[in-house]
Amino acid sequence: MVRYVYDFTEGGRDLAGLLGGKGANLAEMTRLGLPVPPGFIVSTEACRAFLATGAEPEGMSREVSRHLSAVEADAGRRLGQPDDPLLVSVRSGARFSMPGMMETVLDIGLNDDSVLGLAKVSGNERFAWDSYRRLIQMYGSTVMGVDGALFDRIMTRLKELRGAPDDLHLDAADLAELVEAYKQLIHEETGDYFPQSPAEQLRRAILGVFRSWNGARARLYRRREHIPDDLGTAVTVQRMVYGNLGPDSGSGVAFTRDPATGRPGLYGDYLPNAQGEDVVSGIRNTVSLAELERLDPRSYHQLRDRMRALERHYRDLCDIEFTIERGTLWMLQTRVGKRTAEAAFTIAAELAHEGLITPREGLARVNGDGLARLMFPRFDTSTTGNPLAHGIPASPGAAVGAAVFDSAEAVRRAASGEKVVLVREETTPDDLPGMVAAQAVLTSRGGKTSHAAVVARGMGKVCVCGAEELSVDTVARRFTTRDGTVVRQGGVISVDGSAGAVYTGAVPLVDSAVMRFLETGEGSAGVVDAVARALQLADEVRMLEVRANADTPKDAARARRFGAQGIGLCRTEHMFLGERRKLVEEMILARDDAARDRALDALLPLQRQDFAGILEAMDGLPVTIRLLDPPLHEFLPDPTDLAVRIAATEARGEQPNPRDAELLAAVRRMHEDNPMLGLRGVRLGLVVPGLVAMQVRAIAEAVVERTRAGGSPEAEIMVPLVGDVAELRLVRGDVEQVLADVSDESGVPVHCPVGTMIELPRAALTAGQIAEEAEFFSFGTNDLTQTTWGFSRDDVEAAFFSAYLDKGVFAASPFETIDREGVGRLVGIAVAEGRAARPDLKIGVCGEHGGDPDSVHFFHTAGLDYVSCSPFRIPVARLEAGRAAGSGETMSDTR
Repeated sequence: MVRYVYDFTEGGRDLAGLLGGKGANLAEMTRLGLPVPPGFIVSTEACRAFLATGAEPEGMSREVSRHLSAVEADAGRRLGQPDDPLLVSVRSGARFSMPGMMETVLDIGLNDDSVLGLAKVSGNERFAWDSYRRLIQMYGSTVMGVDGALFDRIMTRLKELRGAPDDLHLDAADLAELVEAYKQLIHEETGDYFPQSPAEQLRRAILGVFRSWNGARARLYRRREHIPDDLGTAVTVQRMVYGNLGPDSGSGVAFTRDPATGRPGLYGDYLPNAQGEDVVSGIRNTVSLAELERLDPRSYHQLRDRMRALERHYRDLCDIEFTIERGTLWMLQTRVGKRTAEAAFTIAAELAHEGLITPREGLARVNGDGLARLMFPRFDTSTTGNPLAHGIPASPGAAVGAAVFDSAEAVRRAASGEKVVLVREETTPDDLPGMVAAQAVLTSRGGKTSHAAVVARGMGKVCVCGAEELSVDTVARRFTTRDGTVVRQGGVISVDGSAGAVYTGAVPLVDSAVMRFLETGEGSAGVVDAVARALQLADEVRMLEVRANADTPKDAARARRFGAQGIGLCRTEHMFLGERRKLVEEMILARDDAARDRALDALLPLQRQDFAGILEAMDGLPVTIRLLDPPLHEFLPDPTDLAVRIAATEARGEQPNPRDAELLAAVRRMHEDNPMLGLRGVRLGLVVPGLVAMQVRAIAEAVVERTRAGGSPEAEIMVPLVGDVAELRLVRGDVEQVLADVSDESGVPVHCPVGTMIELPRAALTAGQIAEEAEFFSFGTNDLTQTTWGFSRDDVEAAFFSAYLDKGVFAASPFETIDREGVGRLVGIAVAEGRAARPDLKIGVCGEHGGDPDSVHFFHTAGLDYVSCSPFRIPVARLEAGRAAGSGETMSDTR
């Protein structure tokens, strides 16, 4: 029989897949002897069973009742008993942290009778009614489907009537009145009544949390964070402890290091006389842990000691939730804390330095996405005036956008291409779509542990919280500063998440310190040193070389400064643009071989000059030059423009330019319905006489020029779009003849390896044959993805990719992250068959996937020799190649 429920004493952090992250870590803290309120966990297996059938799994209720009896026996009270009720919380807890995305219900067990017993036994009538109104609000929203905003409106109206600035200024009678209003709202909205049976409350709350796994915001968050949809959530049922019993009680969230910067020390927020949800919701501004030390020194020092113990045990930054109940400290949760990119690198370096983790473990705890964020520009505030406001720097970076005051408006404007900043008093989980759409999040309330801060850090979004100088009016869609400055919706503001400052207008940007270090080698303090150490270790352990996609000497030189070990893709078509387009037109329009040869002869020295500059910038390193790839008609003017120009000339009674008529005829003659599958790549070389010979001669003569100058050029010639070995064999014969001719003419031996791009499924499936003629392969994963899926990238991304992501067809765009099951399988076949035919076959990848962190791990496990990417992605690829080597992944892990 399947088991669904586990006591805290039965688990540990290694069971996160079964017990969820929250439950597994509560079990771990229980095992460590920390003060954890007793409870039990309904497993993710139960959730998956419920979601699959829509019915409560058989036997689950009996297991819940048995474990509840054990909690009741430990407390000496029964759930919801009238005179001294035991109350429990019901919380979600997925394997991976999803802060605020699913539901929680506190104070289960209260009803119209037990609330009176709780008031009597606690000696605090206000506390009892406050707990009851919280239960009804959470239960009504989570379990009964009532819009949470309706409860908020009732609360707001009551505070206005009483002149209360916040809920703490409502007395017991006010809260009792609120309870009745909430119950009436539930009946009006659902036709049902709030249940008075504690057992029914518990059962339906567990199922309500299960359902929240498929709530809109949970699905959106999983897509954003690439969390699988089939994991399900566990549910933690735990005896309530109360932070809202008065001034000697409270709740807080703390970090063992600063999650924004990584600096050591205790960081967090505490809210006296409050339950845990109040701290992260931002409904009241919190105080620092330093203030807790003044209010309750004993609890503070206990918390500090337990935080240190947890960091040593987990060997990482820990995020901790706690409650103080009349001077007694309870630990309610711990998890490895979310952090900014800066903090991730700093913490990894510091923990390695302290000996808590090995350098390789430190490397595993940073990633390329984080490094990319650290390379983003920062604000140049040297010429700006004073900030509009200051807040808490919750998630660093620099962002500029139009101020918007609700999530829907952020999504609407962002969809039209506008950059926006979401401004709220505080965010709630329902604001997630707007947070995803926005460049930055700005709130007037909350701290580093508020919902806005935690979610923004997890997404890498710029965030400033708790900017108390701002009065945010979401109804009027504006905010006002203390000096009277008003910023209305659409007004441009700049948000500095590193300094916690907000400015009007667009503040200019400057390169980040990390980017400056990568470009110049200058700088060594703080996060720059941490990044340098991570990259150094990655370079020491990685097996993949990292090359650049670069077409100019300038790009090649920048790539080399960023650590490129060569050029994996030099596109020659970019060299035919600008003023040279006229020569290409002459080649296309040539009526005979002599005219074509004249055009090619004119292009030759220009191409040679291009190649010589790139070979000089990459001297001593391989430069893979791809022969012309796009259809030739792409180098001709637009047919519509030509036709309009000719028609306008004729309308004026003038004779059209004969060249325009020639060009229009050529464009129409060369028209293809699907040019990306037409006359391009190797096909051009086989049907356009002299084109391959011109390009290869330019390469060979550039090699000779560089060799005579004392250099060590390493040019490689790549033939694109090969689908059959016969194509490559024919072109290779022409290439080798030209190389031999240049060697004889110059007296300088010229050897350029000849290889091909694997960018068609047929090429991957016949790689063994192609390898007999190719000295290297380079996967062109952009075209390989297009031809495998049958997608035209330019057409489909805007047309339906967002729907495919929403419906779960894609976890990520296959053009951003390699499709392991389809395209990846073709890569694996080509690698295996290519190396079987030619064991020394050099294999790389030069599509955009070469700089994507997840894809780099795949290419490592697939056994490639190198990845090639744009110059600015090189540090990312270096880091991820090192992480892949340190992870011990094998090819079987990619399937």
